[in-house]
Amino acid sequence: MNLRPVDAPAVIPDNGRPANGPVVMKFGGTSCEDAAALTRLARIVADRGPEHPVVVVSAMAKVTDSLVELARLALAGDIATADAVIARLRERHLTALRELAGEALPAALAEAEAAVHGLLQDLSELVRGIAAVGELTDRTRDAMLSFGERLSPWLARLALESAGLRAQIVDARHVIVTDAQHTHAQPLYPESQRHADERLVPLIAAGVIPVLGGFIAATSQGVTSTFGRGGSDFSGAILGALLGARRIEIWTDVDGMLTADPRVCDGVRRIKVISFQEAAESAYFGAKVLHPSTLLPAMEKSIPVWVLNSRADMKILSGPPDGQLTGTLITTRAPRTRSPIKCISCKRKIAVIDVVSTRMLQAHGFLQAIWDVFARYECPVDMVSTSEVSVSLTVSDTRSLVEIVDELGRFAEVRYEGRKAIICLVGESLRNTPGVAAKVFSAMGDINLRMISQGASEINIGMVIEDDDVPRAMRQLHDRFLVDLDPAVFA
Repeated sequence: MNLRPVDAPAVIPDNGRPANGPVVMKFGGTSCEDAAALTRLARIVADRGPEHPVVVVSAMAKVTDSLVELARLALAGDIATADAVIARLRERHLTALRELAGEALPAALAEAEAAVHGLLQDLSELVRGIAAVGELTDRTRDAMLSFGERLSPWLARLALESAGLRAQIVDARHVIVTDAQHTHAQPLYPESQRHADERLVPLIAAGVIPVLGGFIAATSQGVTSTFGRGGSDFSGAILGALLGARRIEIWTDVDGMLTADPRVCDGVRRIKVISFQEAAESAYFGAKVLHPSTLLPAMEKSIPVWVLNSRADMKILSGPPDGQLTGTLITTRAPRTRSPIKCISCKRKIAVIDVVSTRMLQAHGFLQAIWDVFARYECPVDMVSTSEVSVSLTVSDTRSLVEIVDELGRFAEVRYEGRKAIICLVGESLRNTPGVAAKVFSAMGDINLRMISQGASEINIGMVIEDDDVPRAMRQLHDRFLVDLDPAVFA
């Protein structure tokens, strides 16, 4: 199976990059949660050794939650409780380091322990600074949440060295450059490309494994920025694009992308192969396996993405991934299936906003006025239904909802309702399947549909329903569309 990006040359001799590009391997929090998980990580990376791996690691599981709690405690001025949280973080990281090093790597252990102590001292000082000023800006929040991904590379490097591999930590903030939209930054590719060529390519060419934290980056002025929660996947994809990777591997604690949430539906199946567009739509509308932005850099470079399980049987990890590997391959084109639906996802706890204004009848600029309000509050809209004088839309970020409604109320009548959810059915075959909408509505039975939308891509059907109806709707749709499935596409 040729996994080379279609627009990449087979050999790149002029800049030291290995033939066919490296493999970028991103490991999530549960794949880094303790010494046992990190030992598995090292064995997986060792298996990819001939393919010049680049390793991207998330914070240890639940560490980012602890950092969010620290921010809250700092704002409340509760230094004593904050110190206790930091002490637990210190003990957890040091314990994992000592278990990984054993007695074989005293110098590497001492260096890693010193780094952990130094980082947590910096974190303690940041907590005290926030408490002193009583304010937490987005810039400071990014600095706070960066510590998990600044700590975890020390664990991963020690795990790799314990497995006999050559590894070096590279601060992701010295490679990926972003704009200054703190908490949801966007990469600046020309600047990032220069740093990747300078800092990563020589290591890869020398057979050294670069180890970077995900989720974090820095602005052109060197200020720490982040891609938002779940953004480590995005970091992996950005690095894959910068390095011309042969593939990107997202290692998590599930076997790949599934036809639906197994906590809601019985009989869910693993999807062996799915297109970029299908996976992106599914991720945006609630599938938890991938960050919604993950696939964009890979799509642009036609780099295949694998979603894999770091807890799977190690016997499957001999050689590069192939069609027999447990996981999901995300690629430019996926095979057609008998079922028009490939997966069902849901986005819960959303709000529906109705904007009505007879004063704007046939008036120019009604929609523009609405979008300007949402743009000012940087609030993304998920679904939209319009007529000449009314607009219904949904938002999942409700932090500024009261302010948005107040501004909209200056030129329109506004109503909003919470406790709603979006059910999204995704499949490229939707484009060419007549009558599928009728079958979808029939499968929903007596569940009330608040809004209905077919995306511009024509590969998804979205429906807004009451949040309490989600489990029943998911089960009914899955039983209707995802039972008799192609074995070439579904496991």
